[in-house]
Amino acid sequence: MVKKVKDLSYYEAVGRRKQSVARVRLYLIKKSAEVEVGKLKIKAGEIFINNKSIDETSFKAYKKTFLSFPLTLTKNEKRFAVSIIVNGGGTTGQLDAMVHGISRALLVVDNEAYRPLLKTNGLLTRDPRKKETRKVGTGGKSRRMKQSPKR
Repeated sequence: MVKKVKDLSYYEAVGRRKQSVARVRLYLIKKSAEVEVGKLKIKAGEIFINNKSIDETSFKAYKKTFLSFPLTLTKNEKRFAVSIIVNGGGTTGQLDAMVHGISRALLVVDNEAYRPLLKTNGLLTRDPRKKETRKVGTGGKSRRMKQSPKR
């Protein structure tokens, strides 16, 4: 289990899915204040992905709501400023990795209160499915067989 340390400036966790890895930091912010992350100033309730605001990304509306689902589920939308560094994989894998990372970071904040809520919604389990590796002699695909002659 993760040790709790008082006077943290942020809570950090890592989320993974397929080839994507997301490092998530939740900055606890008092009201009407902002945190300086690198060159960015982040207010409470804002989500930054790879130093870009979520509004600047090409995410559709349902992906934005899915990304903030762990925060809305635990009623922490305006409590934290979220900074995410994600790389690898495609957009769907990255989105799932970010949600997994936010959920795990919320566990570091308060394990007893949020764990049953996040666990019943399936946000803490890492999706183990990966791309199947290609086999030799299958024409570049993992399960394709060579065509056999009819006669």
